[in-house]
Amino acid sequence: MKRRTFTSACLALSLSPLACKSNSSSTSTTRIAVIPKGASAEFWKSIHAGAVKAAQETGVEIIWKGPLKDDDLKAQIDVVQSFVAQGVSGITLCPLSETGLAGVVHQAVEAKIPVIVMDSDLKGTEHISFIATDNYKGGQMGGEALAKLLGGKGNVLMLRYVEGSASTAKREQGFLDVMKQNPGIKVVSENQYGGATTEAAYQASENLLAAQKATQGGIDGIFCVAEATTLGMLLALQKVGLAGKLKFVGFDVSNKLLDAVKAGTIDGLIVQNPFMMGYLGVKSMNAHLKGEKVERMVDTGVHLVTKENLDQPDIKELVSPDLKKWLKE
Repeated sequence: MKRRTFTSACLALSLSPLACKSNSSSTSTTRIAVIPKGASAEFWKSIHAGAVKAAQETGVEIIWKGPLKDDDLKAQIDVVQSFVAQGVSGITLCPLSETGLAGVVHQAVEAKIPVIVMDSDLKGTEHISFIATDNYKGGQMGGEALAKLLGGKGNVLMLRYVEGSASTAKREQGFLDVMKQNPGIKVVSENQYGGATTEAAYQASENLLAAQKATQGGIDGIFCVAEATTLGMLLALQKVGLAGKLKFVGFDVSNKLLDAVKAGTIDGLIVQNPFMMGYLGVKSMNAHLKGEKVERMVDTGVHLVTKENLDQPDIKELVSPDLKKWLKE
């Protein structure tokens, strides 16, 4: 998939919508809904913060609302339908399923409400823009980093996220394609799903490590494709005394995962720019509503974060944005 690259309060992660208004003294009738996948990850807070920044700059009003759990497809569909019924000016959406949200997006478009998709792709062409990480590239970066750490040989496993998530499916495929280019590396498990919560991923990781006889030397390297699965796997490795002994590359960032990178129990994190997704989602929707042209696809970038580059100014800004400035937490 080809993409063009852009150059570069309130928190209501519940089913009760709260509006985030700009500081502008003028009253705006433009109301943009921003719908995340869930409430459990720092990733969504970063998207929210970016959306608030864009709202303050443009004078629009945003309404932040999403399901409590990152795997509650029905709840997310209900949220979209609620905003369609309210007649908001536009919707920016991080779809839980590339097919499961297509119907309600069609309903929105039929109601003359434009939709921008962020983070994870959606089947069809009715949305006006897709703003996200190049997730396939992110998966490739994870595979390349792990292959380098292993010196091109060893047994590895990949823990998937949840079925139907387009973003993580692309990461998984990118990783597996790189593994095919390294004949000295054997992928001993690639079909297990960790789930959308740390608790589910921890249980899945425990079972997977046991099945692959990790404590007996059956595993040399691990790749996880999301924040929840990375943390769940880290906790499982800590429990069996393998944290820091196996090569481990994860995806996304949180304070706990950053601490693990500093401690050497995670060798690398593939990091996105969710703040920029939220920011460009609202800015692009506002531009579209004003009749301006917006890019069909926007790549917000992806980076490998390690202990060695963690103190670089650009990496610091990426992994530790000042969310309190925008969310007033």
